[in-house]
Amino acid sequence: MSAPSGDIPCQRTGTQAPALTALAVPAARQWISETTGRIAPDAYSWMQAVHWVGGSGLYEPSRSHGPKWGPTTVVIAQEMSALAECRPGVDYLARKLGVAERTVQYHLDMLREAGLLVYRSKGTRAAGRVRLASVFERVIPVEFDQALGIRTVQRDEAAPAYTRVPVGIAEQGRTLIGKLAKKAARKVRRKRSRTRRTAGLDCTPMQVGTSTVSSTGVTPLPSESKLASGKKSSPTPKQQKPKARKLNQVGRRYQLARELISQVPWLGNASVARIAWVVRHVADAGWSVDEVRAFLALAADPEARRPSALLAYRLKGAHLLWDTNAKRAAAVDAWRDCRKATAGRHAEWEVQQPGPPSSRAVQRLFAEAAAAVDAQLLDDQHVTVVDAGTELALEDLPRDVVIDMRAAAQADLTLITAALETGMSERDARRLYTNQLVDRALRTWKEKTYV
Repeated sequence: MSAPSGDIPCQRTGTQAPALTALAVPAARQWISETTGRIAPDAYSWMQAVHWVGGSGLYEPSRSHGPKWGPTTVVIAQEMSALAECRPGVDYLARKLGVAERTVQYHLDMLREAGLLVYRSKGTRAAGRVRLASVFERVIPVEFDQALGIRTVQRDEAAPAYTRVPVGIAEQGRTLIGKLAKKAARKVRRKRSRTRRTAGLDCTPMQVGTSTVSSTGVTPLPSESKLASGKKSSPTPKQQKPKARKLNQVGRRYQLARELISQVPWLGNASVARIAWVVRHVADAGWSVDEVRAFLALAADPEARRPSALLAYRLKGAHLLWDTNAKRAAAVDAWRDCRKATAGRHAEWEVQQPGPPSSRAVQRLFAEAAAAVDAQLLDDQHVTVVDAGTELALEDLPRDVVIDMRAAAQADLTLITAALETGMSERDARRLYTNQLVDRALRTWKEKTYV
């Protein structure tokens, strides 16, 4: 009688068993729609397949690093077999078993590569969204059915192949399935590393005998040879200070990025990681923060909104232009000299306001001189102001004209500075425009000059 559709060939007495291939399921076939195995009917049968994979020697992890198949793999499989819905969270398994999350991920990868787990839906861990755990299906590999001679049948021809169910087992596979059943019923516990203590060192032994001398206060003396040579090792050797850690390539980039953000004003709100990526070429070439600032002072200013984009534009090709330490040192010296010269020019423009005289006699003489000057200016009828090309005495200006000129100067302070530059004295400007407006105009003019 021919085998029903969907059956897997089994081992029969007197016939040669089919050669089993290595268990290595690629990532593209680790889905329920792509698997060649069948869904486990219960957790007990699935644990039998897990123990068979661990002892068959057909599976070897694809990773050259990380843990291998062992008791931790079986313990994780036991936790997953106890779930009604195979939807384990990596953080849940890590807390439950007391291992790192990366260790759980390694063993889940091994269970998928061995064909014991397949994705029904893959979880998401995107930033800003709710994290969802992956949903798995417990699968029995087709190699397990071939090795034990398990016959399967697909009851519904329209159903997928992974829905087939077992209907029998070969005679030679019954002994092996019995051993696997005992392993599946036994609870496997993960071994914990524990350092054993030497017997007799947990506590101080009690003195037994008639001696009244306590052994706890006796200090052992060194040998005669060590006393003669003057050498005796200290029971508590002096600990050496740890050496300062040397930054690697990535650390040097981040260090230069932090220094630039703290010293360059327009980089104040930039991301350290982004700036570290922008300055990676100059950081790898050994540039200092002063050398970068000197190069930025020579580069043009493009229209860029983001500080990192502006920095990337200015530093483009900098490590190829200043490729030696001598070039960078000369550029830094020139940049520092330029800054000193600029600071000197600003200091020359600063107006030093003299303080009042300390002597009362000098103050009285100064007040009398100022009053005399005021009286002379009031009597002088030739003080003029330039207004639309006509020279007029301040006293001859109508009141409504003075009000209009003050209103115009309040709206535009450059009228006052223009009048001062064309020949009007500061005292006349204060009489015409008031002290408050003249002070504001002079302050604004000085700020623009210094900038």
